[in-house]
Amino acid sequence: MVLIALAAFGYMRAAQHHHGTTEVNPKEIIYEHLGDAYGWEIPFCHDVRIPLPIIAKGEDGWHCFMSSRVTSGETYEGFRINHGEEYNGKLVQVLDDGSVSRPLDLSITKNVAAIMVCALLVIMMVFSVRNWYRKHGMKAPRKGTAVLELIVDYVYTDTIRPILGKHSPKYAPYLLTVFFFILTMNLMGLVVIFPGGANLTGNLAVTMVLAVITFFVINLSGTREYWKEILWPDVPLGLKCPAPMMPFIEILGMFTKPVALMVRLFANMMGGHMVVLVLMLLIFIFSGMFGAAVGGATTVFSLAFALFMLALDTLVSFIQAYVFTILSTIFISMALVEPHGHEA
Repeated sequence: MVLIALAAFGYMRAAQHHHGTTEVNPKEIIYEHLGDAYGWEIPFCHDVRIPLPIIAKGEDGWHCFMSSRVTSGETYEGFRINHGEEYNGKLVQVLDDGSVSRPLDLSITKNVAAIMVCALLVIMMVFSVRNWYRKHGMKAPRKGTAVLELIVDYVYTDTIRPILGKHSPKYAPYLLTVFFFILTMNLMGLVVIFPGGANLTGNLAVTMVLAVITFFVINLSGTREYWKEILWPDVPLGLKCPAPMMPFIEILGMFTKPVALMVRLFANMMGGHMVVLVLMLLIFIFSGMFGAAVGGATTVFSLAFALFMLALDTLVSFIQAYVFTILSTIFISMALVEPHGHEA
């Protein structure tokens, strides 16, 4: 609850400092907090950012420098962060004629750094369980290790094994990794204090990569019967030849599965963050429209609802990690279809 309160207070202070007046631009504030950045904001001192490495290849070769060189609007080595309709918030190279172009940008942005932090946390959690059993044998673990073992046992025993059966040991490492990685990203996104605060699962690129990996796992694991049902399904010949209507639908279904995984996770997590930001911004919007007295009264209700939504988001973080895992498990099991009884 303390972390939830700090997160809500951080959103409020960041929005207030960003404008310094009663005039608030909700769209700008929401995009700033939900988007990526070349530095990591300090929650209660929003004008100070932790610099991150910028790595870019422009027309004159590779450049590497810290983001503090350009985050305040400066131009360094011909590069700057553009603020405008074209490439807004992105690193650009200023050409000799004054125009700008987008370089090959391999910078370590806030989202990239946050993914590294979450991956490190997942590795530490996994190795903590492994090291316990290596040291204590089959003795029951304690404290945090016991919680991790409980979650692993629930996801594997009640989700993966009933669906995949004999194939469970083969795919459990991937599915459990996905579950803990998504859960860690979800929870870290709710903590405004460094190294949290990055909106990873509310970023379509991140959820797309997770869905694409699952897509390859599904189709590379597909049995002969799976591909037969896709390319030559057991339907009347008129639906397969000369117009391959059913094969087209089956092939389309191959791609709708990862799209559903991607959009479901992205929309739920993005929506939760956006609702919290909107609730906090109501304080400043009402203060500007009706005065400080109304804004002060709004503060109580906005904070209460924001805390409730952050608590709900904590629950949703677990649910969405579990939903992504169970749907991935079901899709993999559909690719492991065995020959039908009469064919066998």
